[in-house]
Amino acid sequence: MITYPFLEAGATIGITAPSSGVKADKHDWLRASCERMKAKGFGVVCGDTIWTQDKAKSSPARTRANEFNAMMQDEGIHLIFPPWGGELLIEILEHIDFVNMKNKWVHGYSDISLLLLAITLKTGIATAHGACLIDLRGEYSDDTTAMWQSVLSTRAGESIIQRSSLNYQKEWPADTSPSVFQLTERTQWKTVSNTNVHLRGRLLGGCIDVIRHLIGTPYGDLRQFQKQFIHNEPLLWYLENCELNAADLRRSLVQMRLAGWFEHCSGLLFGRSGANQPFDNYTAEDVYQDLFEELGIPVVYDVDCGHVPPQITFINGAYAEITVEDGRGAVTQYFKQ
Repeated sequence: MITYPFLEAGATIGITAPSSGVKADKHDWLRASCERMKAKGFGVVCGDTIWTQDKAKSSPARTRANEFNAMMQDEGIHLIFPPWGGELLIEILEHIDFVNMKNKWVHGYSDISLLLLAITLKTGIATAHGACLIDLRGEYSDDTTAMWQSVLSTRAGESIIQRSSLNYQKEWPADTSPSVFQLTERTQWKTVSNTNVHLRGRLLGGCIDVIRHLIGTPYGDLRQFQKQFIHNEPLLWYLENCELNAADLRRSLVQMRLAGWFEHCSGLLFGRSGANQPFDNYTAEDVYQDLFEELGIPVVYDVDCGHVPPQITFINGAYAEITVEDGRGAVTQYFKQ
């Protein structure tokens, strides 16, 4: 059974950096993000780790893990919201107290998705993959990004629908705009089959660069999760690529397949990517075609997920129905236990 946290009005947000913290030259971004949350009526508790960054991490692994554990066990904190991702979250997994976690949301993406997936697989607690805290520092958010709060305020047994964005961001602006992002390019969700598709299953996913490293560890026991928490219902994987070229993406996906991660899978969703560089004329589209032929399931790409904003808020563990029709997408998530 999946356990769903619930974000109430006036809840307290814990801000900690289990991966990268924020260097001094970006502290104004962090303060602005905190003020935006306060303006929404939330309480804010800032950990020490968010203000420091050196050697590809906010602080030593045990320090990061201890602060995260403390916030997860603090009944006065209702949502854990890291400032952004990073590189070395994997160092803290062995120090995370999965046994004594309280039922609360953990929200983020990129390197944070490694922690999100590990929590859901180990505990059955749903986790939220979406915009990072720093992305919310603007005066307002676009309609897609702004849905994070509504999604996290959905109760167990209820459902919520999100639709594909109208436009996405091609390049990061030089200066902060009132909405942070500059959405200039037309969004189009694509399918390998070039047909409309309708998918159903339990959502799992994240940044493939990092979640692939859970394979073969105690934190990536997918079969136990399927047996214990979702009774072998079909999976829907959403995946996004931060830095991998097409060949490395292919290697990673083959490893996932060989590890059994695509068994009982009803479909694959791939986010837009600024990476996906071809290798020897082998492209990301070729990767998607190979997967489609090997697995015989729908493959959708260029969805609103990952490092090319905006992002739909995907809930690990939720049951979803996803339709793609004429380049437009709709994601209905059922908080089904």
